[in-house]
Amino acid sequence: MTMQDNLKIAHRFLEKLGSGAAPEEIASLFSANLEWHIPGDSGALPWIGRKSGRGAVENFVRESSTLMERIRLDVHDVLASDDRAVIVGELVTLITATGKVIESPFVIVLTIAGGEISNFLMLENSLAVAEATRP
Repeated sequence: MTMQDNLKIAHRFLEKLGSGAAPEEIASLFSANLEWHIPGDSGALPWIGRKSGRGAVENFVRESSTLMERIRLDVHDVLASDDRAVIVGELVTLITATGKVIESPFVIVLTIAGGEISNFLMLENSLAVAEATRP
C-alpha cells in the first residue's frame, strides 16, 4: 500500500465512524484477522484490552453508542507511511452510567495490509477513562 492509499483508508474510517454508519459497514474496513488493542483497565469499558477479528469493531461501535456520548472529537492530524496511518486528536466523552466527562488526547495507529486495517492500536488517557467509569 502507498502512503496515499493509507491516508484514504484512515479518512474513510473517520468518515464512517462520524456518519453513524452501521457497525458492519465500519467493520468492513478491517481485516477478518484484525488485532485490536486499547491499553488500559479492561474492566472499565468492554472494548478496552486486546481483542481480535472484525467483531471487535462491531462491538465497539454498538457498545460505545450506548455506554457513552461523544461531546467533541477533534482530529488534529492524519499521517501515513507505506504500512500505517496515524490519527492524532482529542476526544471529550460523557460516560452515561456515571455522568462523568473524559477529556483525553488520543493517537490511533492503524496498520494496513492489502487494503484493510489489520491492526488497531488506540492510546489515550487510560487513567481518566478508568476513573470516569467508577461511581
